[in-house]
Amino acid sequence: MTPAALVRLSVPACGQPAQPPPATWQHGRVTAATHSTLFPQAPDSADAVLEGLDPEQREVATALHGPVCVLAGAGTGKTRAITHRIAYGVRAGILQPSSVLAVTFTNRAAGEMRGRLRQLGAVGVQARTFHSAALRQLQYFWPKAIGGSLPRIVDRKVQLVADAAAACHIRLDRNELRDVTAEIEWSKVTQTVPADYPLASARAGRDAPRDPAEIAQIYNIYEDLKRSRSVIDFEDVLLLTVAVLQDRHDIADQVRSQYQHFVVDEYQDVSPLQQRLLELWLGDRDNLCVVGDASQTIYSFTGATPDHLLDFRTRHPGATVVKLVRDYRSTPQVVHLANGLLAQASGRAADHRLELISQRAPGPEPVYTEHTDEPAEAEGAARRIRELIDSGVPAGEIAILFRTNSQSETYEQALADVGVPYQLRGAERFFDRPEVRKASIALRGAARFGGNDALLDDVVDLPSQVRAVLSGEGWTTQPPAGSGAVRERWESLAALVNLAQDFAVAKPGATLADLVAELDERANAQHAPTVQGVTLASLHSAKGLEWDVVFLVGVAEGMMPITYAKTDEQIEEERRLLYVGVTRARQHLHVSWALTRAPGGRPNRRPSRFLDGLRPGSATAAGRAAAGGPGGVERGFTSRPEAAPRRTQRTPARCRVCGRTLTEAGEMKLMRCEDCPSDMDEGLYERLREWRGVQAKLSGQPEFCVFTDRTLMAIAETEPTSPVELSRIPGVLKRKLDRYGADVLAICAGQALGAGADDE
Repeated sequence: MTPAALVRLSVPACGQPAQPPPATWQHGRVTAATHSTLFPQAPDSADAVLEGLDPEQREVATALHGPVCVLAGAGTGKTRAITHRIAYGVRAGILQPSSVLAVTFTNRAAGEMRGRLRQLGAVGVQARTFHSAALRQLQYFWPKAIGGSLPRIVDRKVQLVADAAAACHIRLDRNELRDVTAEIEWSKVTQTVPADYPLASARAGRDAPRDPAEIAQIYNIYEDLKRSRSVIDFEDVLLLTVAVLQDRHDIADQVRSQYQHFVVDEYQDVSPLQQRLLELWLGDRDNLCVVGDASQTIYSFTGATPDHLLDFRTRHPGATVVKLVRDYRSTPQVVHLANGLLAQASGRAADHRLELISQRAPGPEPVYTEHTDEPAEAEGAARRIRELIDSGVPAGEIAILFRTNSQSETYEQALADVGVPYQLRGAERFFDRPEVRKASIALRGAARFGGNDALLDDVVDLPSQVRAVLSGEGWTTQPPAGSGAVRERWESLAALVNLAQDFAVAKPGATLADLVAELDERANAQHAPTVQGVTLASLHSAKGLEWDVVFLVGVAEGMMPITYAKTDEQIEEERRLLYVGVTRARQHLHVSWALTRAPGGRPNRRPSRFLDGLRPGSATAAGRAAAGGPGGVERGFTSRPEAAPRRTQRTPARCRVCGRTLTEAGEMKLMRCEDCPSDMDEGLYERLREWRGVQAKLSGQPEFCVFTDRTLMAIAETEPTSPVELSRIPGVLKRKLDRYGADVLAICAGQALGAGADDE
């Protein structure tokens, strides 16, 4: 990543004089991002900011003092909660915009946050990545702390690593060079010096690509080469900022006087180095809000660790903790699979998992498909996608997610063969693509001198002007046949055409100059327009995104979990990676695998172990009791929380009528086959339903969040007489047994509920 990708200067609209903002280190002339081309009206008051938030999100938004920890499951609206928190504080006059620093991990996420804050009327709040915030501070304070100007940041450290290896007389092939570079990056974010690398690598269970002593030697020479060439790398931005703040108390005090309130998104992904920087920003204050989900920790290979999130209440005993578990993204069927994946997990992150509760209407069950080989799997996905698009599903609402980027090519070809447009996620940045840069120059020229351009003589509206200009850059009304570079260039230009159409709808009367200004603003924030094509992405690069339809492909042993995942910790991270993939789907989820890689190969692959007990017909894996509890607020405590009890394994579920092993979720809820006779007490069932309605109103949750219909049917059929019997019914988990068990047993016994039965 280049320095320009971190800090860019805003460009004024054509014909307008430049009005540079204050040249201060905290503002840095970076403009806010545009979250959407459809600009809603900002709320007219602080209270209006809170409208539309659910109870837990409102708790986040109004918890403006002291340490706050938000445990947010996938699809629960965490970005909405924290941006409304900042906006509410600003609009209520509690927070000064310039005193707030919100940090996250990607330019896209930071841009989205800035856009939402602007829409909420919270202008002036800084939302940045850790690196861009640190770089701005480093550039501003370097002359005072060190003298001179900040050294140049190397564009690609791989060449420098290659030079260091050559100086050590060590030959590295291309893959080894990439892997050794990754080891150096890991060492720096974990604050490991070259001499300590061998021991630190062994303790962390790193699978070193070369002898650790050789890597340490290369790492040491790499640092020497940087110094001799007066350059720094991406990780040095954080390291040097930490060093300046540690050594210069006057500078640290200046930073702390500027920033009084901190918000950290995706806190489960912070590295030890980022955590140290955050601590230096904070000083001895505690106005910190962190947001994260340990079950979405998938970047440990880069040094990220969920320990800082999981230990937050230990470091801040008085913290307010809010759990977001209402899933607004996915259907109950998708959420059921996601919860099932984590129910089989182990380790510390699993002990703190959140059980999601879908807020959407029921949808189709996930589809599981087995193929003979990988090309057949790709062709099957492409055919199904073609059918979906023909039925009216937008291509941009469909994604194919895979474990490694090397799987992409097969799916690119399969989609091209059936005429389906696609885009690659995680490839080159949109605004850095040559065709996009050329198109931007052409649009800027047309905006400035359009009166002399024959192409624009017969067009009047903005979309027509853009189509006319981009036709000279290679855009056509129909996409080119096949795949490859030509198709990718066309997709980029088509994205600009679509953006112009959306912009014209949102801002009637907008000119070409207005659109150019919008593109400049988006480029500053790296907020790319939506490309109308099926998304192809690795599971890692899909984090933070969502689609109506998701195809999870290659879900087989050896790929998920990946072959080189050996330790229990590595296996569990692979499980979390699949969980992230599942929770990207809003409504339709397709899971597939192939029995062999190439046609004619030996069919010796099997579906991923993570699907055992979850897909129809598979052996039931060890079940685990639910954890995490309902959404809500936990207040600070003064002692370390007790360790969560170990979960016990369950035996395979069997029909209590005929004895057959049950595999379908609905049958397991009833504890009998669908076609086996029912002996349900109808009167008891109706009394349970009435009681459930009262409980749902008291808790402000949908009725199925108390107990589903099938669970109530199972209770009415078995008529439990003790907590032990009640706990054996699927769906009656420990937290529900503790909360509702006494009421349910009283109803089953025909007793009237006491006056205090509903107090909770």
